[in-house]
Amino acid sequence: MRDLSHPVCKELFTGVPADRIILYGQSIGTVPSVDLASREDVAALILHSPLMSGMRVAFPGTQRTWCCDAFPSIEKVPRVKCPTLVIHGTDDEVIDFSHGVSIYERCPASVEPLWVSGNEVYLPVTVFLVLKVCKSGIINRVKRAGHNDVELHAAYLERLRNFIECEARRSKDDIGVRV
Repeated sequence: MRDLSHPVCKELFTGVPADRIILYGQSIGTVPSVDLASREDVAALILHSPLMSGMRVAFPGTQRTWCCDAFPSIEKVPRVKCPTLVIHGTDDEVIDFSHGVSIYERCPASVEPLWVSGNEVYLPVTVFLVLKVCKSGIINRVKRAGHNDVELHAAYLERLRNFIECEARRSKDDIGVRV
């Protein structure tokens, strides 16, 4: 999708002004989110485990954007004007943590990021039951902050809530409306 005037977007967001849309991208999904936010005036952008570019993921030593790189988010993020939250796990084994840091540093509209470290964090019982049955009934612990478990940390939802309620741009129609 190239922009919010694309037929699919028009169908999904009929009657919703662009400045009321919060884009969320995770991993490879951050690529179209950054692209769209660099061209449209949306309310906010959330990037969970973003990548600088496809070439930089495939070839970690790459320091510049090549013409054959189809996903140059690092070149587009400086054009993002909406409040942008970057979330990344320090132990990410798929997209190195340095990608999140670089995207955060290059984005002029970035807000305080959420860097999730691999410290032990207690999970709610419902998540625990899905992950592992424990005889003692004690809640399981997450010791990682990798590519697929950052959202299991308590700080993740709290930071998302705070960003959406307090930092995302508000349209004139939202004044006095609670998210």
